Amino acid sequence: MRRTLFATLLAAAALSPASAADYRADLAPMPLDDETKAYIAGRGEVTATVEEGQLVIKGNFRGLPSRATAAHLLIAPAIGVPGTRTLDLTFAGQTDGTISGAYRLNHAQSAALRTGRLYVEIDSEKAPPGYSWGPKGTLWGWLLPDHPRAEPGIPQRGPWFIPQLNTPAR
Repeated sequence: MRRTLFATLLAAAALSPASAADYRADLAPMPLDDETKAYIAGRGEVTATVEEGQLVIKGNFRGLPSRATAAHLLIAPAIGVPGTRTLDLTFAGQTDGTISGAYRLNHAQSAALRTGRLYVEIDSEKAPPGYSWGPKGTLWGWLLPDHPRAEPGIPQRGPWFIPQLNTPAR
């Protein structure tokens, strides 16, 4: 009885965070330098929720300097580091539009989501064809646990958001 109760509670605890996990990505231009700033611009937002074992993604983008051509989920070796394409997202629109998708993630993709290494990338026509140090992309944003947002131009006091990710033990 005791062993069964413990196993049930352990299983419930393991499933609860996954079913209620909400993630968010702020899409912004990357990489950006004097050479690319005329071709890489815009903003966007993406939310992701794990629902019934599927990652459901919804978002929007605006202000691209040329027509959107693709949207993807990628796995990076670390937050902020270019990674490898893993899933294609559906997108609609040209310089302003929406992105979406629903996927059952494999073990590696689930681990990447939990550790902040899964990110969204939107490509556009005029974005440079790639860099020696990273992929082509107009807007990028890492899916991190949803958290309070600071208002633009308003200084924040006290502790502020630092991702506390479900990182594997070292």
